[in-house]
This record gives sequence, structure tokens and C-alpha cells, in this order.
Amino acid sequence: MKIISLFNNKGGVWKTTLAFHLSHILANMWHKTLMIDLDPQCNLTICAMNEEQLHEIWKEEDEFIEDFGSARKKIWEQEFSKIINKPRTIHFQLKPTEDGLDWLKELPPPVVINKNLNLIPWRLTIHKFENKISERWSATYQWDPLAIRTITDIRSIAEKYAEIYWYEFIVIDTSPSLGILNKVIISTVDGFLIPASPDMFSLYGIRNIGGALTQWKKEFMTMYTLISKEKRSKFPSSFVRFLWYTIYNAKKYTWKSNNAWDLAQAHFNYAQEIPSTINQYITEEIRGHLSLDQVKDPIGWTAVMHSHNTMSGSAQKYNQPIWGIPGANLDAEDRSTISWNQARYTETKDKYLHFAEDFLERVKTLN
Repeated sequence: MKIISLFNNKGGVWKTTLAFHLSHILANMWHKTLMIDLDPQCNLTICAMNEEQLHEIWKEEDEFIEDFGSARKKIWEQEFSKIINKPRTIHFQLKPTEDGLDWLKELPPPVVINKNLNLIPWRLTIHKFENKISERWSATYQWDPLAIRTITDIRSIAEKYAEIYWYEFIVIDTSPSLGILNKVIISTVDGFLIPASPDMFSLYGIRNIGGALTQWKKEFMTMYTLISKEKRSKFPSSFVRFLWYTIYNAKKYTWKSNNAWDLAQAHFNYAQEIPSTINQYITEEIRGHLSLDQVKDPIGWTAVMHSHNTMSGSAQKYNQPIWGIPGANLDAEDRSTISWNQARYTETKDKYLHFAEDFLERVKTLN
């Protein structure tokens, strides 16, 4: 099992859309996959499931998020068993650690998206858990069990789900922040990739990520030297490694271009700077496992590079990957337009298959 995150310090790069479609195509390729939404905007959850169903999940959890111990004491074991045997958000599952209580005795089932794809949804209260990470961070250097549990709990939950449901991949969506929640997430997953736009802002985002990773690695390596071997085992065996970048949902040049990527020249110029920016700011320790061929081009080359236009909005509306939209239960207002352009929707599947094949080759380098 590999835990993978998509991350960029710049927003608006369609990171969540890529996470949603990568997860779906991995599931289509018979790789059992779990999505965990840890982006405060909640977009991965909204893409994947019905909002009314999500609201019901949140409503049942509200008292537990306020005070888990107090809410638990108010109800009988049988009633709590009913609550725990339905899908719950990631914050509900982190809440016992946040409040310093015992772990849940059993894991709630994930939301079933399809046969090979599940989801643990988000809720907007996760900042409370992030505050606890900040409060307890320094105590990890003194071997404090609760502090170490707080830092490793996201990974621990992911590993427990993988043991029960036999996931091959767990895909975590994150915010663009370089704050402490993402420090913990990115530093304790197995690998991450960067979706980027061909512009100046993505170049600066990569620079910021590189600087943050260098600092985060120093902190974690210091922590590992101070804690016991038993507590060290709760962390991954090595610091996170970089799977490379992809340019995603960029605007295709409408006329004949003079470059292999069919990008407007200004965008192509920025795109060409991304590898050198990575090499300068993301250390070789984090990217050196990749082969020379793997660092020549973006993941999947041009497979998912160009704009999906309004198709991405339809994917969110119908909780389907783009290629699945024509087969969805469409509103009357969309039926004729989507039917007329059905080939454009369905052909995206081959593009994501190509992207996923390259992605899987890179994941092999993590072993």
C-alpha cells in the first residue's frame, strides 16, 4: 500500500480535480483506492458524493466534534455502535486523539463510490485538530505519547483502513498551505506529486515547497534521533519522496504552435522552467530515486495537460469522472449538449489511463 498526496503551494491548479480523476482511473485499473479529503475547501468530498448525504454525516457528528467524551457518555453502547457503523468524516476519527481519549475500537466504513473506490469525507472543523498539532509539536521531542500519536494519527488511520479493506493506494488531497497540518501530512506520506500551471506563480510555489521540505525533513530527522525505536516505527521508514510534476488543465494553443506541448509560447516558456526550478529547490534526496527518463517530461507528458473546459464542472455536478458523465442520470438541460459531445467526454479515459501508467511506474521507485 502506498499513501500518495497531491500538493502545490499555489491554489487554482485543479489539484482536487486531478486527485478525483487519478483515484477513479486507478480504481478502473483494478487498484483498490481510498480517497481521504484533507483540503479545507472540501472539494474532493463534494466531487465524490451527494451534498445531502454529507450534511447528514456532519449533523450526526456535531456533538462529538464539540466534545467527543461528553457526547459518547450521553448515549448507550448500542446507539454509538449505530453511529460508528456508518461512514464518518476524517475529523470524527481524529477527534479522540485531539481530545486525548482512547482510539475508536472499530473503524467506521468508508463511503463507497464504486467497487474499487472509497472515500473518507472532510468536515470544516479540522482546524481544531491542526491547533492541537501546533500545541503538541514540541512535546514530540520529549517522547510524549499523545504528541507522537497526534502527529502520526492521519497515517495510522490510513494504514488501518488499508489492512481492513486491502487498499493499494490511499490518495490524500491537501490545501495549498505550508502550515503545520500539511507539514504533518506531506512529511508522513510515501510520495507526492505537484499539479502545476504553466505560469510564474507555480514556479514560486515549487520554490516554497522545496524550502519547506528541507526544513520539515530536518525537524523530522531530529525527532527520529530523539525518540525510541518503538515510537519511530509509527512513522514511515523514510521521509517523503517526490514523484515529479504534471501540467494540468492548461489552455491549448488554438492555432499551430511551435512547441511539442501545443501551449501558447508564454506558457510554454514558463513550463520549460519547471524542471530546473525543481532541481534547484527540491533536494536530490527527495527526488533522486527517479530515473533520467522520468525527469525529462511531466507525468503522463501531455495526456492531461490541456484544458477540460466545462467538462470538469460537469464532473463535480454529477459526481462522476469526465468519461463517466455521458452514462450518468443527466438533467434535461444538459442531456442534448453532453450527448452531442459524448466522444469528447469518453476519450478522456484513455488520457487518464496513460497518465496513470506513468504514475504507477514512478510509484514503483518508492519500494
